[in-house]
Amino acid sequence: MNTNHQIWSLTSQQVYQNLITTPQGLSESEANLRLKQYGYNELSEPQTRPLILRFIDQLTHFMALLLWVAGILAFISQTPELGWAIWAVIWINAIFSFWQEFQAEKALSALKQVLPNQVKAYRDSTLCTIPARELVPGDVIQLEEGDKISADARLVESQSLYVDVSILTGESLPVPRSSEPVATENLRALDATNLVFAGSTVAAGRGLAVVDATGTHTEFGQVAHLTANVKREASTLEVQISRVVHIITIIAISMGVVVFLLTNFLVGMGIKESFIFGIGIIVAFVPEGLLPTVSLALAIGVKRMAKENALVRRLSAVETLSATTVICTDKTGTLTKNEMTVRKLWIPGAKINVTGVGYEPKGEVEITNFECEPQVRLLLAGAALCSNARLNHPPGSSQWQVLGDPTEAALLVVAIKAGFKLEDLQHQAPRLREVPFDSHRRMMTVLLANSLEFAQPTQKTENTLQIFTKGAPLDVLQHSQFILRDGQQQELTAAERAEVEAANDQLASLGYRVLGVATRQGGTELREQENAALEQNLIFIGLVAMIDPPRPEVADAIALCHRAGIQVTMITGDYGLTAVAIAEKIGLISNGKPRVITGEKLGHLSDAQLRQILHKYQHGLVFARVMPEQKLRLVQAYKNLGHVVAVTGDGVNDAPALRAANIGIAMGKNGTDVAREAADIVLVDDNFATIVTAIEQGRAVYQNIRKFITYILASNMAEFLPFLAMVFLKVPPALVILQILAIDLGTDMLPALALGAERPEKGIMTQPPRKKSQTLLDVPLMLRAYCFLGLLEGLAGMTGFFLVWWANGYGISQLQAVSSSILSQSASATTMAIYHQATTVTLAVIVACQDGNVFACRSERVSIFRLGFLTNRLIWLGIAVEWALILAIIYSPTLQKIFATAALQPSQLLLLLICPPLILMADELRKRIVRQTPTVVFDHPIQNIQRQ
Repeated sequence: MNTNHQIWSLTSQQVYQNLITTPQGLSESEANLRLKQYGYNELSEPQTRPLILRFIDQLTHFMALLLWVAGILAFISQTPELGWAIWAVIWINAIFSFWQEFQAEKALSALKQVLPNQVKAYRDSTLCTIPARELVPGDVIQLEEGDKISADARLVESQSLYVDVSILTGESLPVPRSSEPVATENLRALDATNLVFAGSTVAAGRGLAVVDATGTHTEFGQVAHLTANVKREASTLEVQISRVVHIITIIAISMGVVVFLLTNFLVGMGIKESFIFGIGIIVAFVPEGLLPTVSLALAIGVKRMAKENALVRRLSAVETLSATTVICTDKTGTLTKNEMTVRKLWIPGAKINVTGVGYEPKGEVEITNFECEPQVRLLLAGAALCSNARLNHPPGSSQWQVLGDPTEAALLVVAIKAGFKLEDLQHQAPRLREVPFDSHRRMMTVLLANSLEFAQPTQKTENTLQIFTKGAPLDVLQHSQFILRDGQQQELTAAERAEVEAANDQLASLGYRVLGVATRQGGTELREQENAALEQNLIFIGLVAMIDPPRPEVADAIALCHRAGIQVTMITGDYGLTAVAIAEKIGLISNGKPRVITGEKLGHLSDAQLRQILHKYQHGLVFARVMPEQKLRLVQAYKNLGHVVAVTGDGVNDAPALRAANIGIAMGKNGTDVAREAADIVLVDDNFATIVTAIEQGRAVYQNIRKFITYILASNMAEFLPFLAMVFLKVPPALVILQILAIDLGTDMLPALALGAERPEKGIMTQPPRKKSQTLLDVPLMLRAYCFLGLLEGLAGMTGFFLVWWANGYGISQLQAVSSSILSQSASATTMAIYHQATTVTLAVIVACQDGNVFACRSERVSIFRLGFLTNRLIWLGIAVEWALILAIIYSPTLQKIFATAALQPSQLLLLLICPPLILMADELRKRIVRQTPTVVFDHPIQNIQRQ
């Protein structure tokens, strides 16, 4: 069996010979032998890592290892309760992250589910139903309207066969298929008009085909192979968080080593004590709450995006949206509604607009000259009667269902808009005969039992029958001898032919799919005429122009993308003229001439040439008639240029690119399971505009992560300062290790989470995307957190610490004298009580300063008085819980023993009230300087944003 031969070039008899089969099909015994040879008609499962190993990955990545170390340090510092708490956080995050990643591995299973379960095939000369997985090359299968095709096959018989191949090619309309050989040598399989493919569906007609490829050897199987073998890269958030962890870890370990050396050699501590304080420094700098806060902040972003109809399947993909520089979008079903809609009518001397969109029959046929109304009604009635589609409106549903060809469904809808009742129309003129559409004639003709009453181009007799023909305008025009003008039949002159051709060209240039409609009347002799004779001497009536309309909200969404510095490139399997017309309507092409590159031309471009084109044409770029691997190639080319690429799509042909992109966005309403499973984000409403909202939320999430990192790191510096004072001033540490952990895991968690829930700031979508190389933890953020906010908090905490000692009669020298006894736990009970109260004041002051800091961190530039104190109520909830915890630590006898705290005096509590406004007003002064200075060390200059 020679399956490598260009099977489309063979005659039907040669196909049987080539595949060693007969028109009666295979015998059961031969089919079983071939089943053993070729295997089942299904997609093989790729080898994947066991689930247990993938779960362990979530427990052993660098951030998790950092928390494991923090837990160990808690046990070393003799605080097992917090050690267990830290490890519990690791397990919770591991389970949460594992479940999200596990969902992304279902893409191949979804691909397999697209294949039908049963198929009609000839076995032992008998047509029978067999499981689709048992099909083998050489099987002869029968195809009927509505069937899903289970394997790649060559047609040997066809009757008005149309196949929906959009699942593979992205074409919006069913394509004709015939059994005639195709002589072209250099032809891609998908362009062969006598081949059908697994995963596609029969839209109309009937056919008989011989299977030539099954399972992974089919075109559909190759798409599944591409999808399964594309390695997904780490998201920008994962890269950024990894960098943050590495930087902070280096800082923490370095400072811990420095303190260990200083306390051992300068302070004179023993090795054990120095080691314990070195651990304290590491604990102070390690942000134990960072990982859960990031995860929970992302979860809030996910929930918020879900309310906007964007479902996130991969948490870190939320932030990736904020860095997106290019959106590669499909056309059909993504930018358009995937619904053919009649928008224009043309008859000689008149143009008529049609309102409404989609298949819902709401709208009007706007006839301004009522003298042409009879001819317009004849045009629409003839088009509707020359259609085989059905339009259903299920009870209780707002959606209209289309059965059959969407173009014909559009003709039914416009007829209803004109006031026709389809059942009455079909009853008035029942069909006697049909000449089906085929790709050679490009026309369809029906013979009706009666002529219509409202418009008669010729004199009606008792035996009058009527013909309606619709099809490609130039072909219908070629078969017409007359034209209907002002309701009167006239000879079709050369000038009138030119008039029709010009009208057709004008509509086609606007991207409309144009159909011509003609008629003819006669007697009973029409019943006996040959098909070709029926379509002669026609009377041309007019043109019907329809379009797959763009979604009404897409134009604004694309305009907002442009303002946000995001490129939008159309990549479609449809024709270039239609793609360009849609691109112009939605504003994708705003200035200059569009650049259209077909899949054929793309195949001749080298990678260097392709990158040059992508770099040169940043707007108005349209790729038409592309293959799945070409779409994947475009994504890779954009990524090689340094772009962060988002890809939208809805079909199987989009899955490889969705998976390879930095962020894959699938349509949830009309999209396939394959696309949804391969994507990171699914748009529930199939609304392109939702992408813009998702990008805005993604940018907000990125800003919010910076906000709570600033907030957390500020307290880390405040926790570090007491140990510097211990080394250089030779005084006892103003905080104990357990109190540091209480701040990091207890008091900081909820306010930081509240910062993660901040709404997007005004003007966030007028800023260009951040560069891929821009770090999450950059110098301005670290200077603000460590050297400004954190330093102020640390100084305030140390001030409170010394005030307690001063109030009890201890100056610096006296405190230095008792320092060694306090460190060795040999000081008197009175001294230790003062020390516990002093550390408690330091703890409380830092927490109070963090209350001012949380409001300061709500924006890097905008004043809190413009944002408002009550616009994020989660902050107040976090503060309330924070103080409930800190007061319990201070006043609960049990917790006093654990955290080495003591009850505060009323005057000390009043001191805490000064701390929040102190930090907040200091940062307000910084923000004022930032807004008035182009460049400042504490912030980035932000372009294109209105000063607050």
